[in-house]
Amino acid sequence: MSGAFAAALAAFAVIIPVELPDKTFIATLVLSTRYRPLPVWAGASAAFVIQSAVAAAAGGVIALLPELPVRIAAAVLFAVGAVLLARGARSADDEEVEQEHEFESKAGAARTGWKAFGTTFLVLFLAEWGDLSQLLTAGLVAAGRPAVPVFIGSWLGLVLVSGAGVLLGRVILRYVRLQIVRYVGAGVCVVLATVIAVEIVVSALS
Repeated sequence: MSGAFAAALAAFAVIIPVELPDKTFIATLVLSTRYRPLPVWAGASAAFVIQSAVAAAAGGVIALLPELPVRIAAAVLFAVGAVLLARGARSADDEEVEQEHEFESKAGAARTGWKAFGTTFLVLFLAEWGDLSQLLTAGLVAAGRPAVPVFIGSWLGLVLVSGAGVLLGRVILRYVRLQIVRYVGAGVCVVLATVIAVEIVVSALS
């Protein structure tokens, strides 16, 4: 497995369980009940291009700092992400209801075409700043993964989650326990934190 593919796969794998029970999924689900699905998905995907690019670029800037403290910080970031996801798992279903109400108030009246695209773009663009998925994307690049594949993997993960929210949102919520998804996300973060920690040790011993 090439380094670029592994980096993209790691970003994709961490984004899916982190965002499936989070704002991205709920926002696109709610907006697709007000607007046509295609402009909602297109607006969300366009917003995520910027979000993922900024996160990858930020990680690239951080990677210019001394390698050892940056890698340690990245490992700690993924460990903290695992703790946050695991602690929030029990309240995932209640948070989902609260987030639905929040985005319903932001959606406003029904819109079509470019208005639906623009509203979705704005809602998702503002909602995702400083989100855990953005921090973890930056963390992957800061830990030494190539920025472009991480950006692609992160963006594709967000696009897939938003597409699931648009097309299958209610079905997924009916049959999938969000707390289980969060536990899976915590597990992915633990794996990534462990991988980075092992790399630190191997680098120190070599």
